[in-house]
Parts: sequence; structure tokens; C-alpha cells
Amino acid sequence: MSEPAPYGAYTPTGLVAWLIARTRAASGAWASRRLSFLLRRIAVRRLRGRPVDIETLGARMRLYPYNNVCEKRILFTPQFFDPQERALVEERIRPGFVFIDIGANVGAYALFVAAHAGNDARIVAVEPQPDVFDRLIYNIRLNGFSVKAMACALADKPGELTLFLSPRNSGETSMKIVPSAVGAAIRVPATTLADLVRDEGFERVDAVKLDVEGAEDIILEPFFRQAPEHLWPSLLIVEDGTGRWQIDLPRLLAEKGYVLLAHTRLNLVFERAKGRQGRD
Repeated sequence: MSEPAPYGAYTPTGLVAWLIARTRAASGAWASRRLSFLLRRIAVRRLRGRPVDIETLGARMRLYPYNNVCEKRILFTPQFFDPQERALVEERIRPGFVFIDIGANVGAYALFVAAHAGNDARIVAVEPQPDVFDRLIYNIRLNGFSVKAMACALADKPGELTLFLSPRNSGETSMKIVPSAVGAAIRVPATTLADLVRDEGFERVDAVKLDVEGAEDIILEPFFRQAPEHLWPSLLIVEDGTGRWQIDLPRLLAEKGYVLLAHTRLNLVFERAKGRQGRD
């Protein structure tokens, strides 16, 4: 394989640069957001399949805003990318912050945390899809952050599993079949969250983000059975999979001492009550 072009080779210029600047200046008002989506479509057509080298969420990234919704969001409108969730994480960053990004995609959350937590943080980014994992690795290397990338899925047991892919959104992959992914599948290695935490030698886990297209329950339910309480995350950002989960996941989390901090457009954010946390 040939070496990729150096960072900066795809810096946006001309009309594309102007369009990106305008979308990034969009407000939360309905008309402003709708205009940003229109300008985004124009920019994507003008790019003609080329990537974009740009800084977003505090990190340098090379983004491919075509068949990956996450890359579109953090390129054109990072101000709308989970702002409440990111603020809650940032408020809780402390020395030696431990963060696990499950379903890391190209690294938006992991690199955002790394940019704010410093080099003494311990950050693990888990992404099973090979093409997306390659983009994740590239973005990590661009910044020199202390982020460990793992090319695997998380599940209820270690081994190997079938991952279903979406031809329209490479970030929409799951161990459960989703309508847009029927017919596309690969086999990937898998481990459990309890094994990951144990193998990394963590003494605590400050925050975990899970975005695995409705399989969050398959990861978390066995974790709470297998891991000691002092390793239960203080903060959990869970993609809202209500209707796809096989168990009542919010009820399970409540039983484990978590309270719901926020219910945003895409996610549920839980925090474990201070008196229930194993170590502070």
C-alpha cells in the first residue's frame, strides 16, 4: 500500500472552505440549521470524493464526508455534535482520566476527550470495522494523543462475531441486523467490556461512551455481572436504543446506582451516585 498524502494535502480551499465556515457558524435556530444542511450538500458535491484535512473538536482529522454520518457532522457542524454530552464529560475530567469509547468510529469522542484531558489520560477507542478503524488510527497519529485503538467488537462473550454493515452509513454497524445493513456482513474479533477493563489494568473507569446500534445492553448486562463495583464507570453515555434492547437497560442501570442526567436527541447520559462509586 502507498503512503497516504501528508496532512494538509486536502485542506479545503475556495468555495468549499467558505461553505464549511458558514455551516460551522450556523446557530441552533431551525432556519439556520436547515441552511447548513443545504450548504453541506453543495460542499460534498464540490469535493467529488476527496477527503478533507481540518481541525474539529480540538483535534486534527482527515475526514471522508460521504457514507459516514459522523464524519459529515464533525466536519460541517461540530457545534451540533452531542454538545450536552461532551460538556458533561469535560466537566468531569480529572488527572489520569480514564475513558472508553465503544463504537469509536473515526475518533470524534476519543480525540475530543484526549484534547481536553492531557497526556496522563488513559483512553481506549474500540472500533471493529476495518476501513473505519484505519481512519481512526490515522486521526490518532495526527495528534500524538495518548489514545489506544482496538480493532474489535465488544459483546457478551469473547471470540468472533458477525458484524452487519450499512452501505449508506459506514458508522452504522451492529451485531444486530438493521434494515439498511441487510446483506452486508463481516466476521470480526470480539471481547467483553469486563475483559477489556481487566486487561488494561484499570483501577477505575471515569466514563464510557457506547454507540453500537442497539447492542448496548448486550455489552453492559454481562459487564455488571462480571466486573467488580469499583470498575463500574462513573459516567455512561449510551446511544438511545429503546425498542431495540432485549432488556430494560435504564432499569438495570437504576438498580446499579445510576441516575439519568440527560436525555438528548440521540443519547441517554447516566451518572453513578457518588455514594455508590467504588473509588473517588
